[in-house]
Amino acid sequence: MEKGKVYLVGAGPGDPELLTLKAARLIAAADVIVHDGLVDDAVIAMCNADARFISVAKQRSKHSVPQEGINDILVREAKAGNIVVRLKGGDPFIFGRGGEEAEACREAYIAVEVIPGVSAALGCAAEAMLPLTHRDAASAVSFVAGQCKGLTDQDWSGLAGKGRTLVIYMGVATATDITEKLIADGVSPDMPVAVLERGTRQGARAIRTLLTDLGDMIVREKVGSPAIIIVGDVVLKSDAQDRLFALAQETELMQ
Repeated sequence: MEKGKVYLVGAGPGDPELLTLKAARLIAAADVIVHDGLVDDAVIAMCNADARFISVAKQRSKHSVPQEGINDILVREAKAGNIVVRLKGGDPFIFGRGGEEAEACREAYIAVEVIPGVSAALGCAAEAMLPLTHRDAASAVSFVAGQCKGLTDQDWSGLAGKGRTLVIYMGVATATDITEKLIADGVSPDMPVAVLERGTRQGARAIRTLLTDLGDMIVREKVGSPAIIIVGDVVLKSDAQDRLFALAQETELMQ
């Protein structure tokens, strides 16, 4: 490991046993660890106890430290001769802003290396026994951000439907808008969807329903972040609890 270098390290979806060997080695030796709020406490516990920890945790729609500030921290600490680990939930290059941080380091002539992590989509889906591809159900997968500027202006047509799987990050708060958007783009209201909440962590839940019920189900079940939404027939291959079926049963009993 080089002094004066930045390592963008994927911490995976939560379970510390899903760390790569290289990630575990780096966090145990880092001088400075700049970490997100999504990094599980069990992963933080594996870090070098003598390291200096800098939290740049994000709250809903607000960064405690703006991205430009994070970039400045990485560059400053590396220039001071430290082994700097930028520790991120999931994978640095999947909605992790790793690309922006790598660019900032290169522009400042700071050595930078990316250590990939198990993404939330892969880790959470595996735990729920939900195959993102399946010869009988899907031969294509798309990843989108459900909470970003200009959501309604984005063209998602063709990303969900027969033979395709759509994985939506950061979509809990905008689930109703997402439902309306997909249905307007031609996706069947009866398309199966799953919500994977706190995947690989304590209290993880995997819940499935139909697209038309997505927003209501999230409210009924009090789903919180972190969570991802998966749309497609592969959902039916999973072990996710069928909340629409359970709701129908409850309604029958009440009648």
